[in-house]
Amino acid sequence: MTYEREIKAKAGAVTFQSSDKDLNEGFVWAKRQALEYAHFGEDAVGLWYEAALPEREAFCIRDVMHHSTGAAVLGLRYHTKNMIMRFAENIAESRDWCTYWEITKDNVPAPVDYENDADFWYNLPANFDIIHTSWRQYEWTGDDCYLNDSQLQKFFELTLNEYTKTWDKDGDGILEYYPEYGRRGLATFNEAGLHPLLGGDMIGSQVAGYRSFAQLARLRGLAEVAQQYDNKADELEQRYEKDWWNEGKDRFYGAMLQDRSFVKVYHAEGNFLPLYYGSIGNREKLNKALEDVKINRVANVEGKTYLPDIFYRYGENEEAFKELKELVDPSLDRRDYPEVSYCVVGSVAAGLMGIAGDGASVISTLPRLAQSLEWAELGDVPILDRTITVKHKGNTESAVTLQAGKPFVWKAAFPGHVDTLYYNGKGVAAKQETTVGGEQVSYITVDIAEGETHVVSAKSQG
Repeated sequence: MTYEREIKAKAGAVTFQSSDKDLNEGFVWAKRQALEYAHFGEDAVGLWYEAALPEREAFCIRDVMHHSTGAAVLGLRYHTKNMIMRFAENIAESRDWCTYWEITKDNVPAPVDYENDADFWYNLPANFDIIHTSWRQYEWTGDDCYLNDSQLQKFFELTLNEYTKTWDKDGDGILEYYPEYGRRGLATFNEAGLHPLLGGDMIGSQVAGYRSFAQLARLRGLAEVAQQYDNKADELEQRYEKDWWNEGKDRFYGAMLQDRSFVKVYHAEGNFLPLYYGSIGNREKLNKALEDVKINRVANVEGKTYLPDIFYRYGENEEAFKELKELVDPSLDRRDYPEVSYCVVGSVAAGLMGIAGDGASVISTLPRLAQSLEWAELGDVPILDRTITVKHKGNTESAVTLQAGKPFVWKAAFPGHVDTLYYNGKGVAAKQETTVGGEQVSYITVDIAEGETHVVSAKSQG
């Protein structure tokens, strides 16, 4: 069996069941739909999945990065890696250190977005999004390519140096757009036509890119480099929180116009993507920004796919579940857009079930079930070269089975502060921590070997 055929044979093994019939059917649809967009080496570009308008037979940076968690859950991690490498290998000085925004199955830039190196579509947050996703893929897969591959490291270094210097004309550390650029070098993922000097998501993506690069550098033993980029991220975050806060509206501005005045209305990606990237540290302002997104939501389906991720990240389980159910509703307009199916799978796994890896041998769970959901089970989940099943009963009991692979440490977490968790029925002193989204959780760690099932509960079974 060839490499590609072996991957195809294993793809889509993941299963989902819960007490919600519509969600179950929606997951089955999402898995089937996503796999229809996956291609297994029959094209010149290699392993890839569609991550653009379906008829283009192509993948663009923003969509691939957002597909990536769902793709990993579906067993398509090598597809994502191949596409990231295709983007990385095409960074070029002739394009001012941009890569191709969108690549076709024939391994050429998509004609709709690319005329020549002086005329092509490009959103400047893209390079930082690739760095951020490389870190997230490393956490889920443990693939040391994201740490050590020379082509990828070259892309990171060129992005953090030449690319940033080239597009930061005013030298303030943030990449900006000017009208003479045309469609080349837009400083936001918001494609509504405003073409501002800066989008809030430009800053958010840089913060996430710097922090992700710092994490990867630290694992490579580059402590000083890691600290340098952590400091850069902290500085940008603080500037954003101070300079972009709209005191009168109790929210952040979403974009800055060419005259350096702020756009006063809600600006979609410019407002919700900084929350997705985790680039707001001030908890009071973060909470107000989250409320702002709840009120304004998103008009297009591409943006809507981010909302479950955002709401689950910050412990807004009811809001996240509502959005997730809307994404699987057959009446949803443009539900066949690839991002919908991939992001449904990713949001169920990383959001609802709270599954996460550390890139090595620790797998965490944190149940985030809505009140109406009595239980949920995700089986045959590929993570850190292991296959696991996770079942939650409400938000107070979790069971994990290691179906295949080496032993690992299960970090069983639950929302809130509890002093004692019950491991296979016996009380164990719990530890507490705060998640990246600011939630307080209680947890214990458990060693799990192949074939074993372990249960941890926040309530005594006695």
